[in-house]
Order: sequence, then C-alpha cells, then structure tokens
Amino acid sequence: MPAEADLAALRAHGLAFPEAVEDFPWGHTALKVRGKTFTWLDCSDGRLSLTVKLPVSRDFALVFDFAEPAGYGLGRSGWISCRFPPGETPDLELLERWIAESYRAVAPKKLAALAAED
Repeated sequence: MPAEADLAALRAHGLAFPEAVEDFPWGHTALKVRGKTFTWLDCSDGRLSLTVKLPVSRDFALVFDFAEPAGYGLGRSGWISCRFPPGETPDLELLERWIAESYRAVAPKKLAALAAED
C-alpha cells in the first residue's frame, strides 16, 4: 500500500475517536481533541511519518528502527516519531494502537474513557 493510502487509513482511524478533528499547522496533518494534538501525520515526501504520545508503550516503541524520540524536546514527554521509507509496509494495526494510546493520553478523562482499550 503506498504511503498516501497508509496515511489515509491512519487518519480515518484517528478521526473516529470522540471529538477528534483535523488541523493543518505547518503543512502537516494534526489530529486533535479539544485543541490538543494527539497525532501528527505526514507523507509529503513519499515517506509516511507519524508522531504520537506513548506514556505506556514508549520504551517498547523505541525498540523499532523506524521509531525515535520526537524532536523539539517532546521525546522527554513520551512523544515518539516513526518514519517509513517509500515502499515499506508499516504494521498499521500497531500504529493504530499507538494512535489510540496517544488519544487516551491527550484527551480529557471522560472522552478517553470512551476510547477504552479493547
């Protein structure tokens, strides 16, 4: 699946959460809940990338070669960035779980409870 299709699938997953909306600061896709970003998505250079907040899975995520602490000091707060070269097929199920974790970490408690883990 090309990067654009992967991005579309991850975008749709993120926007399915309660009160999730899309914004486009700095030319990237930001998925937000009540004004707070829970996922950044991009594939402007043909490479899929996403950034999510993982308070629980951060250490596990950093085992993967495609993941690294997010820049701008966000890595210290549990944010990770994932980048996939063109033609690489990411594990969308794993990335969807990370988007869900990020949503729960950022959303107000009542909304996060509506997106409880399966």
